Amino acid sequence: MQPTIPVPLFAIALLVGMLLLVELGRRLGTRRLSQETQAGRGDLGGIEAAVFGLFSLLIAFTFGGAAERFGEKRMLIAEEANDIGTAYLRLDLVPRDKQPALRELFRKYLDSRLDTYRKLPDMVAAREEMAKSKSLQNEIWSNAVLATRLPESHSAAGMLLLPALNNMIDIATTRTMALQNHPPGIIFALLFALGLICSLLAGYRMANDPRRSWLHILGFTLFTVIIVNVILDIEYPRIGSIRLGNYDQVLVDLRDSMR
Repeated sequence: MQPTIPVPLFAIALLVGMLLLVELGRRLGTRRLSQETQAGRGDLGGIEAAVFGLFSLLIAFTFGGAAERFGEKRMLIAEEANDIGTAYLRLDLVPRDKQPALRELFRKYLDSRLDTYRKLPDMVAAREEMAKSKSLQNEIWSNAVLATRLPESHSAAGMLLLPALNNMIDIATTRTMALQNHPPGIIFALLFALGLICSLLAGYRMANDPRRSWLHILGFTLFTVIIVNVILDIEYPRIGSIRLGNYDQVLVDLRDSMR
C-alpha cells in the first residue's frame, strides 16, 4: 500500500517545518531570556530532555518495526518461490497428457504474480492483477483435483500435490496481507509533530547565543529528516529508494526454469 502522504512530500514538509520552528523557538527564547532565572532554565531542561527522549523512543520504535516488516517481506518472497517450485515439481505425479496444460497454467500464474508487484505502487493495476492470479489459482486447483483422480495418476498424487497447491495459494494471501501491514497513520503523525516540537525547544535553547549555529541547526534537522525518510522507505519498499525488486529475482529465476 501507499502512505497517506507521499514520502518526498512528508520529508520536505518536515524539513521546512523543523527549520521554521527552530527559528521561532530561538526568537521566543530571545524575548524571554532576560526574564528566565537559572532555576527556571534548569526546570525547562528536564522537560526538554523528556520530550527529546520520547522523540528518540518513537524513532527507534518505528525504525525497528519497519526493519522487521521489511525482513518478513523478503522471507515471504523466498517462501512463495519454494511453494510454487515444489508444487510445479509434483506435477510429475499426474498423467503425462495432463501435465503440459497444468505447467502452462503455472507459467501464467507465476507471470501474474511477478506482474502484481511490478505494477506497484499503482494499487488499482495491482489489484486487477491479483484478481487474475486468483482466477488462475482456481483453474490450477480444479484441473489438479481432476488429474489426481485419474487411474493413471500416482497413488500418492492427491496427498502430495494438493497440499503443495494449498501452500502456494496460502502464501499469496499472506503476501497480500503483508503488503498492507503498516503502523497506523497516527504513528507517523506523532513522529512529525514531535519533530516540530523538538525543533521549537532546540531553537528556544539556542537563544543563549546571539549568533545562529547553522552547523547545529542543519545537523539536527537534516539528519532527523533523513532518518525519517529512511524509515518510510523501508516501511513502503515498493515505492521508495529502498526496493524489494532485487529479491523478486528468485521468482524470476524460477520462472526461467519452467521453460
